[in-house]
Amino acid sequence: MFASLLEAARKSPFHGPLTPALCDTNEPAPALTESNVQPIQTIAASSEPEQTYSCEFGSAKYFALCGVGGLLSCGLTHTAVVPLDLVKCRLQVDPEKYKNVMNGFRLSVREEGVRSLAKGWTPTLIGYSLQGLFKFGLYEVFKVGYSDMLDAETAYVYRTLVYLAASASAEVFADIALSPFEAVKVRIQTMPGFANTMREAWPKMVQNEGYGTFYKGLVPLWGRQIPYTMIKFACFERTLEMFYKYVVPKPRDQCTKGEQLVVTFAAGCVAGVFCAIVSHPADTVVSKLNQDKSATVGSIVSKLGWAGVWKGLGTRIVMIGTLTALQWFIFDGVKVILRTPRPPPAEMPESMKKRLEAEQAAKDN
Repeated sequence: MFASLLEAARKSPFHGPLTPALCDTNEPAPALTESNVQPIQTIAASSEPEQTYSCEFGSAKYFALCGVGGLLSCGLTHTAVVPLDLVKCRLQVDPEKYKNVMNGFRLSVREEGVRSLAKGWTPTLIGYSLQGLFKFGLYEVFKVGYSDMLDAETAYVYRTLVYLAASASAEVFADIALSPFEAVKVRIQTMPGFANTMREAWPKMVQNEGYGTFYKGLVPLWGRQIPYTMIKFACFERTLEMFYKYVVPKPRDQCTKGEQLVVTFAAGCVAGVFCAIVSHPADTVVSKLNQDKSATVGSIVSKLGWAGVWKGLGTRIVMIGTLTALQWFIFDGVKVILRTPRPPPAEMPESMKKRLEAEQAAKDN
């Protein structure tokens, strides 16, 4: 499936908003510059009139470099907020003991010491690095592939649906990579005395429950992460587009790389708030499932009630909002460092502009 999507991205005859058109000619392909890069992408290219890139947009190397950016952005940011994540998980699984964020921090430090706040950092680093690799890398693959199934105008008009479909498809595979490490992380963080490190927890879970325990929370994880990722990418793409259209005081191609990264961070903050709200109930269920091996989704929802599944939302908004903004900032920054193509936000195809102008002129006459 991936091979066919890559092939479609390279050979598509359409000049859609996600890929540049390539025609069969005897002349060599033009060098990739900002002026001839048309695809939708997460952030703008350099303000310099011409840029030498390390790869061609839509190539296997391009998708691989996007995956590297995702690996670093997700792995580093999730690991950095492990203390907050630990308290958030404890608020979700034991709300009677941990009343709020500050209370959760105080109790955790009092009972287990300051070092306990770093519990679960290893499975977090490994799991979310793998998730970021697949999430960002495959998002680009699916976005290009799905767009190339459409003509230029249709791809532009329905670009939000392209973002949603591409991000959902990528997250399916990303969560398969994440699930075992998420299970280990939650077990370490929410069951005092079970294990202090991944090296202790992994064999103990295999011995007591079998390898199936690592994927017990996969379906709820999909329920949490797929809506989260759909909002994360679609909201970011459209917010970025609106920022450059209505908020930024000068055209995107006149902004420096630093200014573009600031816009990226701001758009990521907006997307992160919506992500946290949409995915929070499923996040609570996942935490409870990984803590209690006998629990089911139905029993957890019934026990917690409507208010219970929203416990810890404020903490999650702060954590996910900041996290999402930093992820987009790091991802875009890595693309700058690696000289990966960074095409501008979506723009209306010229054919569509001319058609609409002609239609308007006909009405005026």
